[in-house]
Amino acid sequence: MVIVLKYGGNAMADPGAADPLLDDVAARVAAGDKVVLVHGGGPQIDAALAVSGLSPPRVRGLRVTDAATLAVTEHVLCGTVNKALVRALQRRGVRAAGISGQDGALLVARTMRPTGGVPLGFVGEVTAVSPGVIEGLFVAGLTPVVAPLAVSEDAATALNVNADTAAGAIAGALGADAYVIVTNVDRVRRVQGDPATGIARLTAAEARGFLDDGTFDGGMAPKMASALDALERGARSAIVCGSGPRALARALAGDGTTVVRG
Repeated sequence: MVIVLKYGGNAMADPGAADPLLDDVAARVAAGDKVVLVHGGGPQIDAALAVSGLSPPRVRGLRVTDAATLAVTEHVLCGTVNKALVRALQRRGVRAAGISGQDGALLVARTMRPTGGVPLGFVGEVTAVSPGVIEGLFVAGLTPVVAPLAVSEDAATALNVNADTAAGAIAGALGADAYVIVTNVDRVRRVQGDPATGIARLTAAEARGFLDDGTFDGGMAPKMASALDALERGARSAIVCGSGPRALARALAGDGTTVVRG
């Protein structure tokens, strides 16, 4: 089974501490599954920007990224968060390899158009995915850990890509059996603040309808959009689940919201 797991910066434990999700990853790899861990790092980037005296604005959830902000983002995602996760997996017996979407042109992107009339700088939207570098790591018996940075179409610069978007695009290109999005709620909800409205299963058409009518808003909207993108690109299923002990195992057993083609 090929599993692409999106691990958000908000859900991420201190890499030096106990982390049930990484325990889950190690268990799946030991069982013979091929796992790709795509991570975020928003809180870690915000902390590093503050130390650097930078406070870029956000427009509809996207951080405006000038050259200085891009440099901090690349350093944190590729040099700090990525390698901490690689070490944490290796402590669990997983032969992990840390890359970013720039390596092997895994993710190619163009500069995103201004949002609300505001230029976003070095923020990218994915235009092409070349999963060969991940497939090569699989052949070598390695577990890829991917930072969500893309290379520009002219290879002149890195571009900052939303981690959900990056993970969905990779899951689709690999034809993943499951694209799993770990978040802070156990299931996608019809009413954001009401756990009783959690949804166990959705078709892609139903999920698209809920996105279009505003049922899925806030932080859930980009997650569901990435799930739909993964399915459209070739993934077999997408699952949104909560964190905690055995979260990945529980998600694959149906404890979450599963989105399927149709």
